[in-house]
Amino acid sequence: MSLALLIDEDTLAKVLVKMLKEADHDVLTVNEVGLSGEPDEVVLNYARKNQRILLTLNCQDFEDLHLENSVHSGIFAIYENQDHRKDLSRKEIIKAIENIELASIPLANQFISLNHWNY
Repeated sequence: MSLALLIDEDTLAKVLVKMLKEADHDVLTVNEVGLSGEPDEVVLNYARKNQRILLTLNCQDFEDLHLENSVHSGIFAIYENQDHRKDLSRKEIIKAIENIELASIPLANQFISLNHWNY
């Protein structure tokens, strides 16, 4: 299954974008759609209007926005640890998204930590 993703500015890594595309996801970045430097609310509204799942490292801000208005196509959050050796690698991010797809859970209106799907 292919997911329509919007990659937040803080998550923008060319290698990750390439890997997501190679995994057959429809990927756009905030830079590509002219949202670089825009407030988080603007980025989430773009994702809403264009039915894209937002992928972000900016977990707390987007979780707060989700709690204010949970109507969106979904938010994939990647939490970073104090010990960066425990952070998800790009390959683990791809695997976590694959695991979510295989579980066939509803994504709309959900705030999902990819860290919990890394197995």
